[in-house]
Amino acid sequence: MRNVISQMMVTVNGLVEGPDHALDWHVVDDEYDQYNDELFSRVDTLVFGRVTYQHMEAFWQTPIAYEKFPETAERMNQYDKIVFSNTLNQVTWQNTTLINGDELEKQLRHLKRQNGKNLLVLGSSDLVSALTEYGLVDEYHLIVNPVALADGKRLWSGLSHAITLQFLDSKVFQSGNVLLRYHK
Repeated sequence: MRNVISQMMVTVNGLVEGPDHALDWHVVDDEYDQYNDELFSRVDTLVFGRVTYQHMEAFWQTPIAYEKFPETAERMNQYDKIVFSNTLNQVTWQNTTLINGDELEKQLRHLKRQNGKNLLVLGSSDLVSALTEYGLVDEYHLIVNPVALADGKRLWSGLSHAITLQFLDSKVFQSGNVLLRYHK
């Protein structure tokens, strides 16, 4: 059975995005890229909510993405991608499948039973909250950035109940990022 891994950048005060979906506070460097390479070697399918999908699609197909991050751009464009949305009517990014958000639980359970490597949810905080409610996230990678924002969106906003996670391990990056890995 495939696992669902959630990777989320978060500030030290628990925000996953700033005002107007701002992500300019992410601390990304060579050490983060090494971690990301290892993580991506364990997956073959990327999963997104609509907002993150549209953000990723708009960037990773551009010449600047290939110029600045050639390996990541190649990976992002070649991997299978699934976007859950109730508002999109079509997707245009190569290797992407659109699934109605009302089918989230059923479809993700089906995807987990298929053969292949793990599924990786990048960002997509609303989707991760819903998947957490259904008990469908197997592993959480929280990358705490050495940044505090005055305002923004909270991690796991919308949960209806407390969740208890089991600590797996942590890693401190030279940049000040701290990776915290948990499983359910």
